[in-house]
Amino acid sequence: MRTLFNLILALIVIIGLCACDTIPQIQAEERLFPQVSLEFLDKYEIPSQIFRETPIGGLSAITYDRQADRFYALSDDRSQQAPARFYTLKIDIASNNEQSSKIQGVKVENVTFLQDETGQTYLSQTIDPEGISLSPRGTVFVSSEGVPKDEINPFIGEFNPNTGQLQQQIPLPQRYLIPTDPESEPRGVEENLGFEPLTVSATSTLKDDPFRLFTATEASLKQDTASTPPLNIPVRLLHYVISPVGPPVVVAEHLYLLDETPKGAIANGLTELLALPREGSWLSLERTFGMFGFGAKLFQVVNSAASETSTIASFQEGIEGIKPLRKKLLLDLETLDIELDNLEGMTLGPRLKDGSQTLFLISDNNFNPEQTTQLLLFKLN
Repeated sequence: MRTLFNLILALIVIIGLCACDTIPQIQAEERLFPQVSLEFLDKYEIPSQIFRETPIGGLSAITYDRQADRFYALSDDRSQQAPARFYTLKIDIASNNEQSSKIQGVKVENVTFLQDETGQTYLSQTIDPEGISLSPRGTVFVSSEGVPKDEINPFIGEFNPNTGQLQQQIPLPQRYLIPTDPESEPRGVEENLGFEPLTVSATSTLKDDPFRLFTATEASLKQDTASTPPLNIPVRLLHYVISPVGPPVVVAEHLYLLDETPKGAIANGLTELLALPREGSWLSLERTFGMFGFGAKLFQVVNSAASETSTIASFQEGIEGIKPLRKKLLLDLETLDIELDNLEGMTLGPRLKDGSQTLFLISDNNFNPEQTTQLLLFKLN
């Protein structure tokens, strides 16, 4: 009898110890990642059309102007079909009740051509616009992947949203640029895999207050690309502080690891970042393409004492000892039971009648008649 009693007592102690070990882990996970829920509401297809002699397509990024209740959607046309540009969109959301919200329609209201510092539109194949984000001072930041095969460097520029003229270029570290010495080791962004994600984070809406800008490459830099790709491709994320006093400053660089490339996929990349109100917290969009079509995943990303990587010349030998940004799967969009297109853009939108936040995703149809410009609407809480 005493033996049975001792056995039961031991089991109770073991269960108690396990519970004590589990609860702090759960609490730590909850503290690390903000409580976020996502509900899919609707999908909408923006029809192919010509607007002011420009073909609407290749919409690779989108950002929202809350004051004007308008969206800016960037085309990734390399000034080949029309000068590099972004469109002003009015997106109407119809709510039958607090539980049902749909995209009622999308109206193209304006097109703005990007201009260099001299006021000239960009020549063909001199720009590859991929990311756009509205700043608190009413400007838009645009990222270009560059055209490395033609020795065109990537860049990030701040533009006037009304005229489209460049106001300043953000200085990029040399490791992202094409080396000037042809005898140098390969360096810089890979072709069509440069600065695609771009997001602005601001704790103030005052135009004279500093704010943060985050950007990342879609995949590895040339010097980080191993001959045998690792399961998780390493990506560099840049963190800038933009201030009205002095030039933009890089304050940190961190490692972001892509999810493992799924079987049958021939492309896998980070296509968008979206800063959340909590500092050091983002949503990320990873997009795949392969023999089974397009795939996409949304992640929560946090900076939990991630390693500073700006002094690391290359990731080719591995990332042992480097602490990456932490991420957590929020939604695998393939579970939505809808046919996905080439999703590349993401932004917060207006609030719904119940006060909840909207989230929009948009696809780049590559000006391919067999693809669509897809707009997805979510409720984010």
